[in-house]
Amino acid sequence: MTRSPLPFTCEKRPATGAGGMVVANHPLGAAAGAELLAAGGNAVDAAVGTLLALTVVEPMMVGIAGGGLSHLRLPDGRHVVIDALATAASGMQPGIYTPISDDPLSYDVRDRRNLVGPSAVAVPGNLAGWCRLHEQFGKLPFADVVAPAIRLARRGFLVTDYLSGAIRENAADLSADTAISSVLMPGGAVPRTGDRLTMGDYAESLSLIAEEGAAALHGGALGAALAESMATGGDGDGWITREDLAAYRPAEREALHGTYRGFEIVGPPPPASSGVHILQMLNMLEAYDVAGLGFGTDAGIDLLAQVLQVAFADRRAHSGDPAFVDVPVARLTSKAYAAECRARLGTSAPPAPGYESRDTTHVTVADRDGMIVTATHTINGLFGARYMVPGTGIIPNNYMSNFDPRPGRALSVAPGKRVPTSMAPMIALKDGVPAFALGLPGGLRIFPSALQAIVNLIDHGMSLQEAVEAPRVWTQGGELEIEKTLTDRAPALEAAGHEVKIVPHIGGGMNAIGFGADGMMTGAACWRADGTVMALGGGLARPGVRFWPDKAPETPEGSATPAAKA
Repeated sequence: MTRSPLPFTCEKRPATGAGGMVVANHPLGAAAGAELLAAGGNAVDAAVGTLLALTVVEPMMVGIAGGGLSHLRLPDGRHVVIDALATAASGMQPGIYTPISDDPLSYDVRDRRNLVGPSAVAVPGNLAGWCRLHEQFGKLPFADVVAPAIRLARRGFLVTDYLSGAIRENAADLSADTAISSVLMPGGAVPRTGDRLTMGDYAESLSLIAEEGAAALHGGALGAALAESMATGGDGDGWITREDLAAYRPAEREALHGTYRGFEIVGPPPPASSGVHILQMLNMLEAYDVAGLGFGTDAGIDLLAQVLQVAFADRRAHSGDPAFVDVPVARLTSKAYAAECRARLGTSAPPAPGYESRDTTHVTVADRDGMIVTATHTINGLFGARYMVPGTGIIPNNYMSNFDPRPGRALSVAPGKRVPTSMAPMIALKDGVPAFALGLPGGLRIFPSALQAIVNLIDHGMSLQEAVEAPRVWTQGGELEIEKTLTDRAPALEAAGHEVKIVPHIGGGMNAIGFGADGMMTGAACWRADGTVMALGGGLARPGVRFWPDKAPETPEGSATPAAKA
């Protein structure tokens, strides 16, 4: 069947290779991972090294004092999810913030205490999660994995337009903190594209991490410095203690598995809402001729919008930290429940309360031996809590803005609670063999965007590059967002009853790896971030190739081999 022309043109190009693949939302992050693969490391070494490098070159998006999820597929077929999401500190209680609005959709509080400064910081999990991942599944010495990040911090790197714009957007908050402004705004000015930034203090912190691992932050000197930064005086006080940091543990969770048109779809479980609701939405879509509707058509977008509204209604009713909330995963992801959901299509749904920052990063990595890592990590908002721990170069998260500031709610603050996340590090298989892995940043728009990429690949027959770059739609009830490329669809969608809002982009920079039957891998990254693909081809020399025909190879002791003597 001939595919109809797509209503967009790809801005980037994919890369292919059989020796390994790293896709990240900054070229120097991808280069760090490729360096580790070239050094003999595996996908876990490369993923952790990439993420650590991104804490330097993407400081607005990710840091060691943040949180996130890593989804790993091992060569033997096992799936492992490392939950390194941040948690509320032991001293945090439901009434620690004062809401400034009665609107249940608003999480704004007095003096922005859940957004900016030490009072916004939750107990971080990124470094602990990355070290756990490497300790269990890595191959290279940990110091080798940290080395590219140390080099970037010490020697510096060139500022991209993306980073310069992020600093400019948050210049007022960054200027209020001497430590962070001295690094990111040297001389008091926003760095221009192409200027060089160095992070000397952070290089020293990374060097300590190379020696001590997660203990440097979770019980060591870096943790002591973070805890000390909580006591800043006045209403800006934070709650994290050394004991909170020492007690933090990443959680290893069982991945969720579902099926869609002959593919196995695997994603993270709660507190991530992505695995549950992507499977739910795919189950709903399976009853429709999505391919026949075509990509970007009025009918296709209308169906997606209705499916998204149902999923968000269920997310609002059921999502939470499974240690605090009973999430009916089996029911929500069942084919039988999808039939009930289809009966709800077309019913209006109010917008869901909740907040998740759109500012995150994602990496997708695979090696030649069949190990795959897809990982989404963040410090939540742009530059997290928008201050730097003095003398360390560490930018803490502002994850507390994801909690409902009102007591008595499912997402209210409680000691040790993890908030739900939309992070969607997904892997799909066909006949038990990996087909593709993907993920992206973007807050509440992450899992709906990941769903659309999966549909693009399976139903619409797109290439990997097309699937990650294709224009997206999003709604949780209320407004229906569509990207500019789909502007001509607005009148028909409005006529169908949608309140259409045209936006520059939905979600962030998706990146992905596709796996061919011939062992070749294809990497793709989209235009919504500095996404870059690094592919390894070729490899080491054929064994014995260093010996000339007229020179007999020698044994390790230096004597001629028996074959040579003969």
